[in-house]
Formats: sequence, C-alpha cells, structure tokens
Amino acid sequence: MTSSTLLSDSHEVIGKLWSDESPEQARLLGLARDAIHFVFATGQRYQFSDFREALSSDAHPAATVGPPPDDSASLEERMDGAAGFFTKLRDEAGSSEEKKRLQVFLDAFHFIALTGQTSAFGEYLEHVEAGAPPYAIASFDTKEEAEAWLGNHPNPPDFANVLIANGYHDVFHDRETNVRRLLRNRGLEYYLAELAQEEPPVAAASFASLEEAEAWLTAQPEPARWAWVSIAGEPYLAVYHPNIGHRALYPLSMAKGYELPPDAPQGSA
Repeated sequence: MTSSTLLSDSHEVIGKLWSDESPEQARLLGLARDAIHFVFATGQRYQFSDFREALSSDAHPAATVGPPPDDSASLEERMDGAAGFFTKLRDEAGSSEEKKRLQVFLDAFHFIALTGQTSAFGEYLEHVEAGAPPYAIASFDTKEEAEAWLGNHPNPPDFANVLIANGYHDVFHDRETNVRRLLRNRGLEYYLAELAQEEPPVAAASFASLEEAEAWLTAQPEPARWAWVSIAGEPYLAVYHPNIGHRALYPLSMAKGYELPPDAPQGSA
C-alpha cells in the first residue's frame, strides 16, 4: 500500500464510520485519524511501513476491548480505548480487505506507543486542537542550512514540513534512489486565508513596527500557538511552534489569491 493510498483509505474508513456515531465514538475516530496524520506530519512514512512489514499476522500486539475512556482519561488510556474499538471492528469485518484497512489504525497506535512517541503525539494533538498553522518539524534561516541538514540526515523525514526563513517547504525523499529535495509549498497561505474567514482578525496587541512585534513575541515565555496582531495598521499572525521552539510573524497579505470559494468546504485547503 502506497503512502497516498494509505492516507486516502484511512480517510475513507473514518468518513464511513463517522456517518453514524456517538460522541464517544467520534472521539475514538478522531484520535485514530490524528494518529495516522501524526505519522505522516512527522515524516515517518518509511519507518511506519517498515514497522508494519515487521509484524506478522500473529505478532500484532493485543488490545483490550472495553468501555470507551471518558474525557479525563490519559492519552495512553485513550489510545488503548481506541485500539480496543478498532480491534472489535476488525474482528467483526466481513472481508479480509476491510480487516487490512482497519488494521492500519491499530498499527499506528502500536507504532506510536512502541517507539516511545506518546508524548510527541500528545503535543501534536494539542497543535491540532488549537487550530494552529501546518505542523513543522524543523526551522532554518537559509536554504543552504536546510539542504546541509537534509543531505546529512540518516532518515530524511519524507512528507514533513520544515521552515526555511519562515517559508514552508516539503521534505521529499525517495528511499530507493536516495533523491532528496526541499520543495516550497503554499500550505500556510491557504491556512491564513481560511483562518481569516473563520476567525476574522481581531488584534490581541498592536505595534508600530515589525521589530517591536518581534521583540514582544520573543519575550513571551509561552505564547499562544497563534494570535492576530496589528503591525503598523496591518494584520499579522503571530505563530509559535513549541515542538521546535520557533516563533514567526506572517502578514495576512500573504493569503491574497489563496482564498477559498464561498461554497468550498471548510478545512479543504
């Protein structure tokens, strides 16, 4: 199963299950969706593929099928509850193909837990729940610095975002040919356009200059993941990436030309 197929299949499975769900089931489905997204957002598609191939049909870790966890449950308990839920669905599935598609979610939970990434997954969930900008795993001041990092990386995080001079770039790595690239993407521009529609700019703070705003953002011990500010009368988005300790200011004018049509579904950027 290719990466694009795995992603599209997982979205299709979640979509079908989401059509008739209880609030408890919705939480489990959302956690499963986010587990798959975490694997790809952190550039671990090859590692996840290797992990899945290493598991024989009788080597998948067992999951306990019990009542769904409540809102006060820890992330480990929530993951265990979701794994139990998907185990039951897999065991009751009517075809081997459906069982395989459901197994992907179980493998994602096991991959995160067994590779010691539960804490990182929790941070990613906070990022998603905050409606923050596209997730990034590293930041660099220059393209040369980023290319040196990518060239020396033992396992390039294919599919992940990195920031170069605050601009978003995709990491591309073909493991068979060892081709490595950094490709500019416009995910932030679409994000800004959609955010401005959903949360019209209301400045949390105003500054006369960019330098003044940068000093303010740098001085914040733990900034919000995003907040609108005004700089010389223009709306900017102040952004904080706690996983990489990076802060940035983006003018809303970047979003010009990337607005979604009025009838486009939200979240389609």
